[in-house]
Amino acid sequence: MATATADKNVEAKPRQGGGKNDARRLRASGMIPAVVYGAGQPAQAIAVDPKQMRRILNSETGHNSIFDLSLDGQAAKVMIVDWQFEPIKSALLHVDLKRIAMDKVLRVSVPIVLKGEAPGVKLQGGILEQMLREVEIECLPGDIPGHLVADASTLEFGQTIRVSDLAHDAKVKFITDETQAVAHVTAVKEIVEAAPVEGAVEAEATAAEPEVIKKGKQETEGEAAEGGDKAAKPEKAEKSGKSEKSEKSEKSEKKK
Repeated sequence: MATATADKNVEAKPRQGGGKNDARRLRASGMIPAVVYGAGQPAQAIAVDPKQMRRILNSETGHNSIFDLSLDGQAAKVMIVDWQFEPIKSALLHVDLKRIAMDKVLRVSVPIVLKGEAPGVKLQGGILEQMLREVEIECLPGDIPGHLVADASTLEFGQTIRVSDLAHDAKVKFITDETQAVAHVTAVKEIVEAAPVEGAVEAEATAAEPEVIKKGKQETEGEAAEGGDKAAKPEKAEKSGKSEKSEKSEKSEKKK
C-alpha cells in the first residue's frame, strides 16, 4: 500500500525577486514560481516546470507523491503541500514543496475509495451515501497509501462503514476518529411539494367577493348619509325663517 516515489527527477532553478511582475515574466517563460522548505533548512524561492507538477498532482498518489528535487547540483526528497490554480483557465500558478526525511513520521490526508456493490442497494432498494471523502493518517513517508478502500460488498440497509473498517496497513495510524462514519445504506429521500388545491383557490376568490361588495355598499350608504345631511340644512333654515315671521306678526298685533 506504500506510495511509489516519482520516477522522474524534477529540475528546479533558483528564483530571484518575488514581485507580481517577476512572477508574470517567469510564467511567460514556461516556468512557475515555487517555494521549498523544511528539514531544518531555510525556505528558498525556486522555479519549476508546471507540466511536471501537474503530472504529479494527477498521479495515483497525487500530492502525497514523494519525488526527487534537484537544485544547485543537490537532490532532496520533497512532496507538494500546497498549490494554486488560475480560476478561469485552471493554469497552475504556484506550488509549495516540503523537504521530507524518509525516517520521520508524516501526517497526511488520503482519499477514501468505495468499492463493491452493497446488498442494501441491489436487493433492498436503498442508496449508498458516502459522508467522508478522505481520512487523516500518520506513517513513514514510504508507507503513505495512494488511497484507502471502503468495502461496501457486504453492506446492508441501515448498516454503516466506519473509519476503523477501512482496509489499511498496520504501519498506518488513523488520526481521524475511528468511529466516524464513512458511508451507509439509507432510504431514498423523496421530496414532496405541496400542490395548490383548485377548490381552495376558488373558495378564497369567493370569500374575497363579499368584502368588495360590502365595501362598495358602505361607501354608497356613506354618500347617501352625506346627501341627507345636506338636504336637512335647507329645511332647518326654512323652519327658522317661519318662526321669525310669526314673531313679527305677534309684535304688530300687540301695537294695535
